[in-house]
Amino acid sequence: MFVFNKDCKVTDCEPGVTRKVLTYSDELMMCEVTFEKGAKGNFHSHKHLQITYIAEGEFDFTIDGETKTVSKGDSVYIPSNSVHGVTCLKAGALVDVFNPKREDFI
Repeated sequence: MFVFNKDCKVTDCEPGVTRKVLTYSDELMMCEVTFEKGAKGNFHSHKHLQITYIAEGEFDFTIDGETKTVSKGDSVYIPSNSVHGVTCLKAGALVDVFNPKREDFI
């Protein structure tokens, strides 16, 4: 029922990007993804619904060819199978929520 950030495993992703799986069930997963300035979350797609909350920093976020700049306090909805990626403009962190859980993350 309770997950403490200090106890979560850090996984290296792309250069300058790390991820922590914070908590999950079969239907829902929440992750914290940290970015150094200039780091990229490479373009990809997946079957999962995704909502991303910008906890800190500033990012160029692209979904299906449309790019918007988002910053602390903003959020993004990514439909299933949408091609998306991100470039970090100011070091920060994203909180990603997936439905269902990302089996490939655990």
